[in-house]
Amino acid sequence: LSTKEGTNLANGKDRMSGQSDGQKKVQEEFDIDMDAPETERAAVAIQSQFRKFQKKKAGSQS
Repeated sequence: LSTKEGTNLANGKDRMSGQSDGQKKVQEEFDIDMDAPETERAAVAIQSQFRKFQKKKAGSQS
């Protein structure tokens, strides 16, 4: 462990938390209408791109 890591662990701070000393994470709420047609179209488009990515990834590993 480096000095900085040891200090953070001793203070009870997790290195992987993604928060620095001066920043506080603010949780945002999103108001998304899950029944809206544009939301459904967006979800289908995202899923389609993800499936293409998975196919491409599987093809390159063989």
